[in-house]
Amino acid sequence: MPLTHFLILICAVLLAGGVTLWLAASAGVPLTALAVCALLAAGVMRLLARVE
Repeated sequence: MPLTHFLILICAVLLAGGVTLWLAASAGVPLTALAVCALLAAGVMRLLARVE
């Protein structure tokens, strides 16, 4: 992967995270609820992607 594509990917991920936090804050979702949902989603993805 060329460096420019990698840097654009990092910028896109950071921008998507910022937009998500901004939308959640404007909708009145508590930050702790958003964090718990993110942890649960990461746990589910970890279980689904497990290769043994």
